[in-house]
Amino acid sequence: MTTLLEAKNISRSFGGLKALNACDLEVEKGSITGLIGPNGSGKTTLFNVITGYVRPDTGTVTFNGEDVTGAEPDKIFAKGIGRTFQLTRIFGRMTVLENMLVATQHDEGWLRSMTRSKSSTADVDNAMEWLDFVGIARLAHLQAGSLSYGQRKLLELAYVLVASPDVILLDEPAGGVNLTLINQIADKIRTLNAQGKTFLIVEHNMEFVMNLCTTVTVMNQGCHLVSGHPTAVRANPLVLDAYLGGGDDEELEEVARG
Repeated sequence: MTTLLEAKNISRSFGGLKALNACDLEVEKGSITGLIGPNGSGKTTLFNVITGYVRPDTGTVTFNGEDVTGAEPDKIFAKGIGRTFQLTRIFGRMTVLENMLVATQHDEGWLRSMTRSKSSTADVDNAMEWLDFVGIARLAHLQAGSLSYGQRKLLELAYVLVASPDVILLDEPAGGVNLTLINQIADKIRTLNAQGKTFLIVEHNMEFVMNLCTTVTVMNQGCHLVSGHPTAVRANPLVLDAYLGGGDDEELEEVARG
């Protein structure tokens, strides 16, 4: 398989805290890669470095063979790296459809896309198709701030998909939602992956990760620990030691149980 996204030798400190320490990550084209690790292992910081929200102290981020290290988030998004957040980020005072239309104009820059007076019929149709795909087309004309947390998760996923990214980074897509919605999100990811979409997923729900991902990478204390097939990663003593040392008893139990 071809490496689509690579972070190499990434380090980042915040004051005296070293959040990332010479961390490496590879995401193969067409994969569903899970990124796991104990609390504080640096997963979200690595996401933020990849997507331009945090500039690394050292290291490089390469996407499709191009060095994108330190590029602004909107430029990263325009290049084909889509991303959701652990806490959803939507425009609450805009309608669901208006949120989607902002994403269709990502090449114009955020401010211009938010203020343009009219979107094309093709953009509207495309936005509605993705809202229908995630199951919230009926909510298109509601104010986004009125949605439930689960519906906001689905809107954020659709918002990323409408821009046709090459790789989609999901930050805890199963967090804070019910089992029915978790299964629905997993099914959508499988469908998109079968169509050629690549995913990198940070998630604490081990059952979700182990059942969904084709490759799992484990981080600990800001470093890459191991990568491999979910079955091999789950049985790796280094992984169990990392969770035990981090004090994440519930997650340790999930890892061991699979």
